[in-house]
Amino acid sequence: MKRLLIATVLIFALFSADYPAFGVQSCGPPKPAKPQRRTGGESFPPLPLPATPLRRTEKKRQPRPPTLFAKVAYGPEFALVDGKKVYWPDWKTDPGDIETLMRWVNSKLNIHYGSIETSFKKFSYNVNEVPVLYLTGHTAPTIDEATAGKLRAFLQDGGFLVADACCGSHDYREGLEKMMRQVFPDRPLRTLPLEHPLFHCFHDCTRVDYLHLEGDRPSYPDTPIVKGIDIGCRTAVFYFPRDVSCGWAGHTHPAGERYTIKDARDLGANLVTYIIANYQLGRYLSSAKVYYQTGEKTRDEFVFGQLLHEGDWDPSPSGIANLLEFVDRESSISVQYKKVAVRPESAEVFNFPFLYIIGHYDFHLSDAAVANLRRFFDNGGILFGEACCGRKEFDAAFRREIARVLPGGALEKLPLSSPVYNSFWNIRTVGYSRYARETLGDVNTPLVEGIKINGNLAVIYSPLGVANGWERFDHPYGKGYDAVSALKLGMNVLVYAMSH
Repeated sequence: MKRLLIATVLIFALFSADYPAFGVQSCGPPKPAKPQRRTGGESFPPLPLPATPLRRTEKKRQPRPPTLFAKVAYGPEFALVDGKKVYWPDWKTDPGDIETLMRWVNSKLNIHYGSIETSFKKFSYNVNEVPVLYLTGHTAPTIDEATAGKLRAFLQDGGFLVADACCGSHDYREGLEKMMRQVFPDRPLRTLPLEHPLFHCFHDCTRVDYLHLEGDRPSYPDTPIVKGIDIGCRTAVFYFPRDVSCGWAGHTHPAGERYTIKDARDLGANLVTYIIANYQLGRYLSSAKVYYQTGEKTRDEFVFGQLLHEGDWDPSPSGIANLLEFVDRESSISVQYKKVAVRPESAEVFNFPFLYIIGHYDFHLSDAAVANLRRFFDNGGILFGEACCGRKEFDAAFRREIARVLPGGALEKLPLSSPVYNSFWNIRTVGYSRYARETLGDVNTPLVEGIKINGNLAVIYSPLGVANGWERFDHPYGKGYDAVSALKLGMNVLVYAMSH
């Protein structure tokens, strides 16, 4: 009995005091108790007592809501405090964070989702069972290569990872970023631009308040800092280097760097909204279609190059395949299509009469790439570019870089008489995605720009997404053309390129 009392006191102390020897602080109160409901039932006592129903009360199990988040147990379970071994699950120092957030979000969004606890070893990595892994703590998370492979497959299959550096822990930040390089060595963590749907899909979170209670400024406004990794047109990894979990749990304390409770929960509501909206898109993107014809070379072969760059160069991996299938089905054009990834500074650029560039983020061309592309245009080549999902960051980068390549040219809006609108289909009106209509309003004419060299179009550019429509699957936050208009426009561009 005495041992039980001592253990109880230690655990209570763990969740109510700092332990400088361990370097972190227990952040929040324990989880709230599970709700219990009692139901009245009728029972009949055994004879020969009077057969009069008696009332009794019994507990009734609360039905479990569908699971959205699985909080991951990781790291050491115990720590030495004043020379004593104390139960310290660092991942659980905010024990009620995700449950509290989900109750708050459920009430705000009128949804009904819950969470569970798991570990990297126990988790099934089945997206259909649990779509989101949640990883928070102060110590650096580590995984082995086998787990990295399972996590990579889970995210590519449509799953999400949400990571939070509790109290803004530097150890956690370094460990998490190292872990993500292990999972995706070719996909960097990027700071998400303020135009990302995370910051405005439910609440406007483009300006937030931070708490840094150890400093001279107890709170100060700034822009939110969230990093992510995209898979296709979906952000699959959300990493908060500044603490949101304490705000989700509904408390603050004088340690670390964090969002206010209001801003943390507003970001949490946006996060849940984004995840639910993009779940089906993630499942679709997990099985990329391939229609590129790779048989023997024929006289009617048309090969084009897709330019590699650091601004997320292939966000729509199934788009080209669906476009080429559409061309094959809707026309009598008997051309063998092939797409090849090519670096813009490489001599391979000159092997292609037609180049394609797409992306979400900022990118820069090297001086060698600028010179190469200038010679490409001098030789009569055609470049088709688009800002995937209508992203302004890529749009600004494309305009800047194409001005370096063709300093004497200027992108101008193409009139409806342009051959881009008439080379195969006669396009006069187009349909836009729901997200584009919210921004553009009641518009039904195409918005394509171009640069001419010697009277012919050398650059064809869409500031709105086209490849999203080629994929013929709803992109909830894609700002571009609908499927029918995108496919017809893309086919016209290809026909124009082949005829010029």
